Amino acid sequence: MRLLFFCLIIFTCCNLLLAQTDNIPKDGFGYNIHLKITPYKSEKIYLGTYYGKNQIAADSLVLDEKGEGDFKGLTKLAQGIYFLVSPDHKMLFELLMDAGQHFTVEGNVEDPSKIRITGSAENTLFMDYTQYLAVLGPNISGVQQSLKTAANKADSTKIYAELGKLNGQLNTYRENIITDHPASMLALLLTAIKTPERPEMPTLANGKKDSSYPFYYVKDHYWDGINFYDNRLLHTPFFDSKLDNYFKYYVAPNPDSVIAEVNYILLSARSGKDIFRYMLARFTDKYVNPEIMGMDKVFVFLFENFYSKGDTSWLSEKQRKFIFDRAYSLIANQINEPAPQLNLVDSANKPVSLYDIESPFTFIVFWDPHCSHCKLQVPRLDSFYNAQWKNWGVSILAVNTNEVVMDDWKSFINDNHLDGWYHAYQPREQRLEEEKNNQANYRQLYDIQQTPTFFLLDENKRIIAKGLSIDQFSSLLQTKISLQKKSEQ
Repeated sequence: MRLLFFCLIIFTCCNLLLAQTDNIPKDGFGYNIHLKITPYKSEKIYLGTYYGKNQIAADSLVLDEKGEGDFKGLTKLAQGIYFLVSPDHKMLFELLMDAGQHFTVEGNVEDPSKIRITGSAENTLFMDYTQYLAVLGPNISGVQQSLKTAANKADSTKIYAELGKLNGQLNTYRENIITDHPASMLALLLTAIKTPERPEMPTLANGKKDSSYPFYYVKDHYWDGINFYDNRLLHTPFFDSKLDNYFKYYVAPNPDSVIAEVNYILLSARSGKDIFRYMLARFTDKYVNPEIMGMDKVFVFLFENFYSKGDTSWLSEKQRKFIFDRAYSLIANQINEPAPQLNLVDSANKPVSLYDIESPFTFIVFWDPHCSHCKLQVPRLDSFYNAQWKNWGVSILAVNTNEVVMDDWKSFINDNHLDGWYHAYQPREQRLEEEKNNQANYRQLYDIQQTPTFFLLDENKRIIAKGLSIDQFSSLLQTKISLQKKSEQ
């Protein structure tokens, strides 16, 4: 589901890529890139670009018998890093799509050092840089390789010194470009790939080293010089991974910390339509079905602060429905929030209410007697219950989600001796009445996408955990019981 949704978003955003109609020149073309290249003749050449982690096609042409042709279109292309692709779909070399977008590329594409781009100051600067890298890069790689064969510590020290010298030359070259050409696209790109160097740990007044200072220094300066609203960042191969690394290494893995960072980035990017929509879709994709319990709070935040406030005009109806349906299913069952009420009946049609169950912990299992996975997990749950959970004060509310298999439900309970549990279901008449009155059903309120689905509640019926395995729930309970005992001592 996640991959499909994100691909739909990408497709929608990519359609915007060729829709920039500002500054159309007098010749009627928003972009016109003339190719005069060898060795390809009468063959198809492609123009591609980066789109976050993806590579997408921007245009194509068939060269004439002289190896010439024009990429051209009525509207400007999005600015950023582009690349030529050979007839056999191999990337040949990169170039910059500047603001003018009228330039000539000529030379032998099998030797990028011989490529010349005229009519674009941005590309002149970029090609000079790439040719510099073509010379320095192999030297750096060679020195790095020699570390593997260093005979002793003295040799290693010497090699590291040489490596530091070469890296220093590269950093100086880059900094000179940023200083001498601050408004260039290359300066933007070089600024974007930088990661602040960790400073030395300062000494505190008590004489101890401040070990946290380097971490927070890098975090505080990680985005220096970068404007999140600059759509050109989206069309690079490194911005998305830089974003990944920031959240991986510098943001605490809890929903409130992530929400603060996501909100800052999205609000900063709002004036850059392409990159804003991409990042909103990207964060949505990551947190709509998160790998870490409780992180769906980030998706709920995105819904309440962006999607529900109008950031939906660029979505298809299918995408919009998915977003809204998913949000309504998650809002009601957030970690540390009260669980939705369950007013059900047992097998004898006597009322069973969640909030009438008095217990230090309540474990809810939504299951279907015809579900093969349930047939394995529910008896296993009973084993945990009888072994430890019952002694820990855990009550189990088992909700049958299949109202048409009542006999099988009762037989399963009896055959597996599921004693001491609260067994309940929702009668069909009650479900139909809720549908008639447009009331949310417990299936939506508890986000039951599959069975079995588990929830653990505290004595006040607040949600402690969800979406874990039975073993993980048991470990969590054991930890909580141990902490309670320590606090009582």
